Amino acid sequence: MLAEHRSETRQRVFLKGRIIFNNGASSMDCLVRDLSASGARLALSESSTLPEMFDLYIPQKDRTFRSTLRWRRADSVGITFAEEAAKPAPVAAPAEPVAMDASLTILLRRVSELEAENAALRRLLVGMAQPGTATAA
Repeated sequence: MLAEHRSETRQRVFLKGRIIFNNGASSMDCLVRDLSASGARLALSESSTLPEMFDLYIPQKDRTFRSTLRWRRADSVGITFAEEAAKPAPVAAPAEPVAMDASLTILLRRVSELEAENAALRRLLVGMAQPGTATAA
């Protein structure tokens, strides 16, 4: 059994993330699988290499965290947050293609689809909650 080294419990999540490094010149997609106020576990492709320090942008939370790599396994890494960055990093396409394994690509696409569906449902609920607003059937 592994010893618990964290000072706080991480919440299980399934969020799209973008790792940004080389002064914004390089980036790669990831999945945030566990999250706490002080760190996270990220799912990555097996071939990914990361610097010791980088920014993690989480679009759904519209937050960017300065992050430090703490541990690495075949398909995931553990990070701690140094601080929240002053502003969200731009979500630009990577300067060069980054190889990702097929299952991570499929998961990221599905997360995007579900986020869009959730946004559409929220708009529909807001429209239904306002009196006198007609809703389409």
